[in-house]
Amino acid sequence: MAKAANKAHPGVKSAVRIVVAGDRGTGKSSLIVTAVSETFPSSVPPVLPPTRMPDDFYPDRVPITIIDTSSKVEDAGKVAEELKRADAVVLTYACDRPETLDRLSTFWLPELRQIEVKVPVIVVGCKLDLRDENQQVSLEQVMSPIMQQFREIETCIECSAFKHIQIPEVFYYAQKAVLHPTGPLFDQESQTLKPRCVRALKRIFILCDLDRDGALSDAELNEFQVKCFNAPLQPSEIVGVKRVVEEKLPGGGANDMGVNDRGLTLTGFLFLHALFIEKGRLETTWTVLRKFGYNNDIKLSDELIPTFKLAPDQSAELTSEAVEYLRNIYELFESDGDNNLRPAELEDIFSTAPENPWDEPPYKDAAEKTALGGLSANAFLSEWALMTLLDPSKAVENLIYIGYSGDPSAAVRLTRRRRLDRKKQQSDRNVFQCFVFGPKKSGKSALVNSFIGRPFYDSYAPTAEEIYAVNVVDLPGGIKKTLVLREIPDDGVKKLLSNKESLASCDIAVFVYDSSDQSSWKRATELLVDVASHGEDTGYEVPCLIVAAKDDLNSFPMAIQESTRVSQDMGIEAPIPISSKMGDTNNVFRRIVTAAEHPHLSIPETEAGRSRKQYNRLVNHSLMFVSVGAAVAIVGLAAYRVYAARKNSSG
Repeated sequence: MAKAANKAHPGVKSAVRIVVAGDRGTGKSSLIVTAVSETFPSSVPPVLPPTRMPDDFYPDRVPITIIDTSSKVEDAGKVAEELKRADAVVLTYACDRPETLDRLSTFWLPELRQIEVKVPVIVVGCKLDLRDENQQVSLEQVMSPIMQQFREIETCIECSAFKHIQIPEVFYYAQKAVLHPTGPLFDQESQTLKPRCVRALKRIFILCDLDRDGALSDAELNEFQVKCFNAPLQPSEIVGVKRVVEEKLPGGGANDMGVNDRGLTLTGFLFLHALFIEKGRLETTWTVLRKFGYNNDIKLSDELIPTFKLAPDQSAELTSEAVEYLRNIYELFESDGDNNLRPAELEDIFSTAPENPWDEPPYKDAAEKTALGGLSANAFLSEWALMTLLDPSKAVENLIYIGYSGDPSAAVRLTRRRRLDRKKQQSDRNVFQCFVFGPKKSGKSALVNSFIGRPFYDSYAPTAEEIYAVNVVDLPGGIKKTLVLREIPDDGVKKLLSNKESLASCDIAVFVYDSSDQSSWKRATELLVDVASHGEDTGYEVPCLIVAAKDDLNSFPMAIQESTRVSQDMGIEAPIPISSKMGDTNNVFRRIVTAAEHPHLSIPETEAGRSRKQYNRLVNHSLMFVSVGAAVAIVGLAAYRVYAARKNSSG
């Protein structure tokens, strides 16, 4: 099932740089010279210049450059710089000097960690011919404790440059560790495929299972072989592959059979790859992965993921075709038809992605959960809308992982710029982002939680970092829009506004205050002025609404008068009273979306902004008079010249 394929694939290095380091006198330079020239040198310089091996020296035909390093203390900085540029590191010790072996674990390996060199390490025992025959110890016995402590060690080997023992193998293993690393694929301790490798191979299996019957038929297996290795399997070879799998996985149940009457199952497919890796044939699995576009991190290569160039005040949304695909995915995996995608079913959807992208913030717990802890169709699509808004390339990447076969770059549409929306006095967006500001204990979090159906809690928990919540909002006429709430901690406002473009991605801002606390109102109005001023200064003005939270409590004295004055002065709506505790949100989320749909309204005007507009109007008015005056003067001058010319001619 595996014949060599030397074609370059995305994510494969076009050249390998190997740095050789170790204590003085451990045979570094002799090792390099003998490997390249196949002749043991009678003498070598202290440090060799960079040495390039012939391109065809090894089957992968990838150029190798070997860097020798100095053992002098004064050259430590230069050695560290070389190590940081390495694709792989060869650490040498002398087989006849045990203290040089000890130095690997006491100095060299800790040093690599200290300078953050995160590449495969090959440990090489040189001068094997000089080791005391009375102190013969197996390499495994010597190296096992060190390899347990330092997992970055890919392999260990002993060699002799003088006797030409295992010299080519040293750099073959080093190159192989770069081109076909074990670490991403296989867990040496548990002797199993790593989760990300399993998930990638599962996706490949599904892509190759053209009739979707859960098994690779002989024809599908042969097509897979040709795609990956450019050579078909003979019928006898297919029989042989199946026999190996059947012998090892006889299967007591339907899920653990390696082969069934329809062909090779996913269990059998994964078993074969584990077998290849155990036998040291990592290049087989890597060839398969790379043929399907995976890089060394077992993720799709960057070349396969479209990037989207957005203006600061543009946003990204999934197209209707992509949304329809996701609806179908939801219905396919939501087995009961009860509009409740269970956590296990969600995991199954993302089982062909490197990991579930919604397991981490800001996506984790950002959507409303059903009573059974699952996701409704609206919540599922809302999470995708949030991911597309925040990271469109990541959204498209995950679409590909879960089987989207359309043009990835056409799965996302870029919206019109918000600045243009304001001029047109309308927005055609389907997804709106609302920044939620407010002082501590104002009820911001309670508002955000109520949006995604979380219960109200009396106990106060300060918001330490930004939190997102996303849901579908129903509008009159059966229209649905997706609203993203982004809660900004009070402590984070200054940092947010230090960025000129911080409001560019904001469709509408909401300012929440505790209606029973005058100091909360005062701070909320300060935030409103800060945000409005920032918008006026940068050109990224946003509609704003004020929310009077905790309406179940008595308002502070003069609350109505003060809020009316501020609303009128700044030209925005009066505060919207809500009580999260009583479950009375007063249609606030619908009102937020409606205001965002009309981006030219509800834009607050500060005193400074008003003065600036008046000044600009005055200047423009003056310029108009100057222009009219100049025009009159020019016309008058022209008329005089005509008059003078006529007078002269008549005279």
